[in-house]
Amino acid sequence: MTADGRVGVNDLRRMKKAGERIVMVTAYDYPTARAVDAAGVDVILVGDSLGVVLLGYKDTLRVTMADMIHHTAAVVRAKTRALVVADMPFLSYQTDVPSAIRNAGRLVQRGGAVAVKLEGGREFVPAVEGIVRAGIPVMGHLGYTPQSILRFGGPRVMGKSAKGAERLADDARALEEAGVLAIVLEAMPPDVAAEVTARSGVPTIGIGAGPRCDGQVLVTHDLAGMFDDFTPRFVKRFGAVGAALTEATAAFAREVRAGTFPDANHSYGRPEAEPS
Repeated sequence: MTADGRVGVNDLRRMKKAGERIVMVTAYDYPTARAVDAAGVDVILVGDSLGVVLLGYKDTLRVTMADMIHHTAAVVRAKTRALVVADMPFLSYQTDVPSAIRNAGRLVQRGGAVAVKLEGGREFVPAVEGIVRAGIPVMGHLGYTPQSILRFGGPRVMGKSAKGAERLADDARALEEAGVLAIVLEAMPPDVAAEVTARSGVPTIGIGAGPRCDGQVLVTHDLAGMFDDFTPRFVKRFGAVGAALTEATAAFAREVRAGTFPDANHSYGRPEAEPS
């Protein structure tokens, strides 16, 4: 832990060595960050998934640096115990290393993130090395990478062939050598993720990658049951927040229409005597 009791980047590697599972969830705003932090999570990811979850885009490609800085700063204002990691959005690191370093710095300086996350393997090792050299911790992301949706044509399971599995292992090794603090493994067979985890000296955090990663991550809105229209296979709903919100709002609407809200208990009374 850091001096102020927060989870630090070195704690994740310590947890891997100790066999302690790492819990990571997303948050994109102040109240959600407070709620998930109170639940005791280790890492809060301000994901570019906010484009889909909060802004209604069909994918993450339209999310901008301004979006990420805005939402990261809101999460950081919650003063969480958890380590706050911010996604680097599409085209914020893919073009050249100086731009990658500059944009990572903006997420730290203006957003308040402790670390940044970027997608991709060996092809982005120079960007990872540059950002790490600048003093900013980096989390990697392998397997299905949502920012590559145009190339993939949609979500897909990666590493199903022997060649694909070996490519993932090579990419994980390259990212580790480049200095990442951890690697997210998304949408791959459990045995492939387990092999990458066993070989890796840094923690792996799975999403749709089976139970043998060093930790797990889910989008908070998915695990809380905020949406009914789409649920990926790897998501387990641990609540029904969406239904509860709809029910509470419907109850409010009924009382407003019936004229029973607000009542005397929810109105300001006039004092019996005005103070002199």
